[in-house]
Amino acid sequence: MVRNKVVRKRRPANRKKNHPLSLILIGAGLLFVGVVALPVLIPRGESSSDRPEVINSVLPVEVNYPAPELKATDLLEQPVSLSDYKGHVLLLNNWATWCPPCKAEMPTLRSYYDDHKADGFVLIGINAGEESDQVAMFASSLNLTFPVWVDLEEASLRAFRTTSLPSSFVIDRSGQVRLAWTGAIDRDALEEHVTPIILE
Repeated sequence: MVRNKVVRKRRPANRKKNHPLSLILIGAGLLFVGVVALPVLIPRGESSSDRPEVINSVLPVEVNYPAPELKATDLLEQPVSLSDYKGHVLLLNNWATWCPPCKAEMPTLRSYYDDHKADGFVLIGINAGEESDQVAMFASSLNLTFPVWVDLEEASLRAFRTTSLPSSFVIDRSGQVRLAWTGAIDRDALEEHVTPIILE
């Protein structure tokens, strides 16, 4: 009886194998590219420690609609409302103590407010959903100089139809909402977009 022979194909002798040295060289090249690109990807801070740059700062969206009615309480648990600031340019900033980008932008907001409050500009920090004691401790730790409101019911977020923190809205002297931000704000964006509204 003749048995069928099983014929096995030989692999080509010149087939290339992954050499460990080539993998090491590729890895080293990627590492080099990453180190070179790192200074470009990380934003540079301002010269003053009072005005750190905020990572991933965004630009505002231009809008035009009447400011909603909004009431809350201040850190002394006194009632406050937007109608108390008629004739001013307002920047409303919705934030919370647990929100890292909210905390990061606070020194920038404070310095901008200090520089422009004499021009009829008011910045109001509206805390979303936290107790006044916690909010007051946070505001004190950052030496916030602008008005801070406590909004336990998150009425501001509902009034402006947002769930994002931080989020900011600029209201002009006639009571129209002109700018809307979702995300952290840096000083350059404030000067470019808010200062012209203050100077109108």
